[in-house]
Amino acid sequence: MCGIFGIVLAGNASIPRRSFEALLEKLYRLSESRGKESAGLHVGLPATREGLIFKSATAASQLLKDADFRSVLTASLDTVYRARDEATSDPIIAIAHSRLVTNGRAERSENNQPVTWGDVTMIHNGIVVNVDRLWAERPDLKRTAEVDTEVLAALVGSSMDRQLDPIAATRDAYIALKGAASIAWTHAETATLTLATNTGDLYVSRIEGGQGLVFASEKYILTEALQGLEQLGAAVLVKAGTGIVVNVAAGCAIREFGFEANEAPFIAERLPRSTIKQPKGYVPAPIAIRAATADESLLRYDDNAMRRLRRCSACILPETFPFISFDERGVCNYCHGYRLKYKGRHLEDAKTEFLASLEGYRSRDGSPDVLVPFSGGRDSCYGLHLIKREFGFNPITFTYDWGMVTDLARRNVARLCGSLGVPNVLVSADIKEKRDNVRKNVSAWLKKPDLGMVPLFMAGDKHFFKIVNDLKRQTGIRLDLWSANPLENTDFKSGFCGVPPDFDKARLDYLSLGRKVKMAGYYLSRFAANPGYLNQSLIDTARAFASYYLEPRRDFFFMFNHIVWDERTVNKTIIGEYDFELAPDSPSTWRIGDGTAPFYNYIYMTARGFTEFDTFRSNQIREGQIDRTTALEAVLVENRPRVEGLRWYLETIDLDFNDTIKVINRLDTMGLHCGNSL
Repeated sequence: MCGIFGIVLAGNASIPRRSFEALLEKLYRLSESRGKESAGLHVGLPATREGLIFKSATAASQLLKDADFRSVLTASLDTVYRARDEATSDPIIAIAHSRLVTNGRAERSENNQPVTWGDVTMIHNGIVVNVDRLWAERPDLKRTAEVDTEVLAALVGSSMDRQLDPIAATRDAYIALKGAASIAWTHAETATLTLATNTGDLYVSRIEGGQGLVFASEKYILTEALQGLEQLGAAVLVKAGTGIVVNVAAGCAIREFGFEANEAPFIAERLPRSTIKQPKGYVPAPIAIRAATADESLLRYDDNAMRRLRRCSACILPETFPFISFDERGVCNYCHGYRLKYKGRHLEDAKTEFLASLEGYRSRDGSPDVLVPFSGGRDSCYGLHLIKREFGFNPITFTYDWGMVTDLARRNVARLCGSLGVPNVLVSADIKEKRDNVRKNVSAWLKKPDLGMVPLFMAGDKHFFKIVNDLKRQTGIRLDLWSANPLENTDFKSGFCGVPPDFDKARLDYLSLGRKVKMAGYYLSRFAANPGYLNQSLIDTARAFASYYLEPRRDFFFMFNHIVWDERTVNKTIIGEYDFELAPDSPSTWRIGDGTAPFYNYIYMTARGFTEFDTFRSNQIREGQIDRTTALEAVLVENRPRVEGLRWYLETIDLDFNDTIKVINRLDTMGLHCGNSL
């Protein structure tokens, strides 16, 4: 889930030094959108058998300003352009990385990229989900870092020790790994650069006359970086399950290959081993760790009290639900107002009509034809399965990482993309800034708790509607398909702002103008009453509101408004076919990749005795997908506090677990949990 990019030039390539430097800088700045937590560079100089690595736990834009980085780059280019600045005198391989941290903390230099293992230096975009198993299966390979890239470098290096065949070494690594991987790597005893991908997150542009190539993770990044360089060709996709070897020793000759076992060998020339130098980059102080002092006995949940709550006689919504009322039979107004999504409809006809309406968007040449928002949650995973395997479209997925996406969700993104051979455009926010914004807003809320203000904690993730429109402009793709489940309606969140439910709304995300005005007024009144909300996050929150409620939406469809969503089918598919990873602290497949969910659901459960699960299960009852008894027994388990999730959330935003939980516990003014701990 990073940006990888690079430049390889033959000797006497007609790319001026100033163009090389400008191109590399553009690639860094454009790739920063994919990860801002660290950045690095490896420069290989085949003629002098030298290599230089520089990496730092800073964003790419900051790395470019680093004096030591500039010194490393200048020294390398002085060698390559020693005769004249208009063309190279010697070949050069430059591979670079802009990182979103998944496996391995950025505070440890060995976790940042490029990663070196033995004679292999590698950069990697993606996640290897079976990294621990791979190390366990190969005790002969020494692990020195947390980052998953190292195991790929080790597998490649071990194979190269047996035979200098970069194609076979790459194929062996991809056979072993599970997950997503787009890689670029070099070897100290060869003059080759190998590129490969199992998702298609890799594009290359060849330099005219076979003088080299440039690569990046996204077509848009590469195309933008190449503006003004007439010697370079158009950005071309490296298809999932394929790779390229660039033989710098042979004037940048290119060999394309697939991962099939019958691929002809490519034996590289063995050269004197390069000397790899690695100046130490800047490493900031480690983040604070508070979770070790967490007192989990503070968490409250009274199962018996939850059973005693008065609930709707038809669904399971409790009397504490906003705007709820019951008729003489005990049936709630939410049941009376509910508009059936599936029950009683001709579902096969609806599906056929929906798919027919999409035919005009389908590409005829196999090029990408649909954008798919992809959180790594169960619905987006199942939706991607349908779009790719059942509907036969060619999707590009995109993920907006705003700092509260968990590693579990990222691993599930990698599982699906790797299995289906589907690219994932990662748009990374400034993670540190986003988490700081969340911390400030939660801190303000804790001083004056208000159930209506809880959604403010999630405001940072609402930019995705603007992102999809940006990606449409960048890719030229018109269609975007969303996998939101209509049974997951959570109108109670706006209900706590005094906004009544809208039973006639057509979409989950829709609010009428009057309701928008009322909710905005509620928020403004709370901002005025609690100065803690007047912090640096306000601009980001305003942009989030504009993105979610004002950004235009064209050629946009919620799939499960037209195709039946059934929990048993969803779970069977994603777990059985893709080994979808479950959370250790939840019995459900829902909300396990959302780092905020354990926190806000604990608030709602403590204060009012219900969570999102009550609304979801109630809708399932109305659709005839589950009976009331089963639904009630399910939520009594699903609503229990998620201990590990709570610890992760509060540690991530750097708030004290014990102090925070004590404040939330005081919201139990109705005596719902009676002081009972887990």
